[in-house]
Amino acid sequence: MRLTGLVFAFCLGGGALYAQQEETLADIRQDLSILSVELQRLRSELNTTGSSGMTVGGNTIDRVNTIESALQALTSKTEEMEYRIGRVVEDGTNRIGDIQFRLCEVEPGCDIGALGSTPRLGGGDQPVTGNAAPAPTPAPDTTALPSTGGGELAISEENDFRRAQEALASSDFRSAADLFATFRETYPGSPLEAQAQLAQGRALEGVGDARGAARAYLDSYSGYPQSEVAPEALFRLGRALGQIGSVQEACVTLTEVGSRYPGASVVSEAQSEMTALGCE
Repeated sequence: MRLTGLVFAFCLGGGALYAQQEETLADIRQDLSILSVELQRLRSELNTTGSSGMTVGGNTIDRVNTIESALQALTSKTEEMEYRIGRVVEDGTNRIGDIQFRLCEVEPGCDIGALGSTPRLGGGDQPVTGNAAPAPTPAPDTTALPSTGGGELAISEENDFRRAQEALASSDFRSAADLFATFRETYPGSPLEAQAQLAQGRALEGVGDARGAARAYLDSYSGYPQSEVAPEALFRLGRALGQIGSVQEACVTLTEVGSRYPGASVVSEAQSEMTALGCE
């Protein structure tokens, strides 16, 4: 009756909708045909051919060896059949679940959310979920950690740093500043200490705390002058000094960027900042 009502609904619909749903029903018939063929193939394999071809003769040792060899062969064939049947059962169950979902899509008043799980083909205690498509796989965490210089990180240490990084990347500067401050307190002497100080300064700069930012940049540079973030920390320190009105100190600091790190990418930015401040 439900299928009859479905066909009646098709007749009332537009031409494009009719063609789309007719194609869907054709796909369902094709899937049912495939399932039927697979089940018939399994049923035929359960029938005996009438001849075994296995003979057991000879002395006791020979007979034991023959039986042992036959048992090994039968075990191997049984495992192969078990695997093949399992594949057919899983595939058939998934196909039936998909058919149920697709039928529900085209049947008026059918609640897809109430379909539940599809009973396992042939019975069993492990039903296979009959949803139309698997849930999307969560995107991997692509937030790259800065170099640790060969230092080892604890899992919690890495996770806490990533959490602070994500807050900074999403412009949640207050949370980022707090998270980096907590990170420094929780993991003193961390391989990421210089990076955490620099990032904390950026977060403080984001909330308008130029003095706090300058202090964080100074800590990052003075504590780790050979780190990979030292040039950026020195440049940001000079710019922050200019923002709080210490122009002379800012000019001296910005000059040091090119002198100490001539190949750094921030040298040109330091020069532009010196021009903006009117440094001589």
